[in-house]
Amino acid sequence: MRAGAARSRAVWAAGLLLLALPPFVGVPQYFMHIGVLVLIWAFVYTAWAMMGRFGLVSLGHGAFMGIGAYTVALLWNFFGITPWLGIPAGVVLAVLLAMAVGYPCFRFRIVGHYFALVTLALGEIVRLTIVALRDHTGGSLGLTPTRYGEGTSLYAFQFADKEVFYGIALILWLTGIVVWRLVDRGMARYALVALGEDEAAAASLGIHVTAQKLRITALSAALTALGGGIYTQYLVYVNPNTVAGVAVSLQIVFAAIAGGMFTAFGPTVGALITIILAEGLRIAFGAEIIGLDTTIYGLLLILFIIFLPKGILGGLLDLWARRGAGGSPGPTPRQAQAKPAG
Repeated sequence: MRAGAARSRAVWAAGLLLLALPPFVGVPQYFMHIGVLVLIWAFVYTAWAMMGRFGLVSLGHGAFMGIGAYTVALLWNFFGITPWLGIPAGVVLAVLLAMAVGYPCFRFRIVGHYFALVTLALGEIVRLTIVALRDHTGGSLGLTPTRYGEGTSLYAFQFADKEVFYGIALILWLTGIVVWRLVDRGMARYALVALGEDEAAAASLGIHVTAQKLRITALSAALTALGGGIYTQYLVYVNPNTVAGVAVSLQIVFAAIAGGMFTAFGPTVGALITIILAEGLRIAFGAEIIGLDTTIYGLLLILFIIFLPKGILGGLLDLWARRGAGGSPGPTPRQAQAKPAG
């Protein structure tokens, strides 16, 4: 046990060292940009997987990301409120919205595909609201936060060097992994697994169904809004079609499922897939074939659900476990919920 723990710590240390190296070894700016995008989106996908892995399939996380993204930009542009306060404000608003929608759904047992449809509508309502308030949000053209000084300001949370934002994105991603592990190793995980299996049976054991669901939903919404705020500060631009609505929500779901939502690093693998795929298609086809990336996302999602229900990373870990156990079958996705994912 001690030797295994020591090896695990050594792998973690080596991995963190490799991730921390790019700003110091002269990595080209384009690849640094890709690294920042991967880390930020990996954080958002991890936030979704925290509730998705327990059977709470939300198709409206674009709403929480959009709120986090636009709140910080609007407070800065119209009131001069620093993003250090604007980002937390967006997180609070996203949590309030999650509670307002989640409470009646969980209280009246709106579950499964009905819950998915409610959240799907939520994401589109937020996107349409942003577009309708075009006098303030810029509508479908988007909004550019006002530049402060020479473009680098701690107060305005604006940095000209991508290396600085890479460090911020890395800390953000690590925060998501740490929160995942805390949830995975907390007592609430067992209650959530029980709820995913049978709500009535879980309630009969004394588990407060509504409270447990609201906690994980609020946590997921808060982290997603945080990711949206950091994403806006990095790009210094926000657009309703890139941070809110159905397309963004489905992208989040696809990436988490493709990478593996039952393991801590699965959503990160999903982020690598989606970012590399999107960039590869952009370089290969440009704007010649609009919607090609989302079409491929849909086709791949179907294939992953059929052949790799635990995602790429989950499937690889399962294969490794079977090899170590002499070919015995690995756990099902439901069994994977009940076992800490590390």
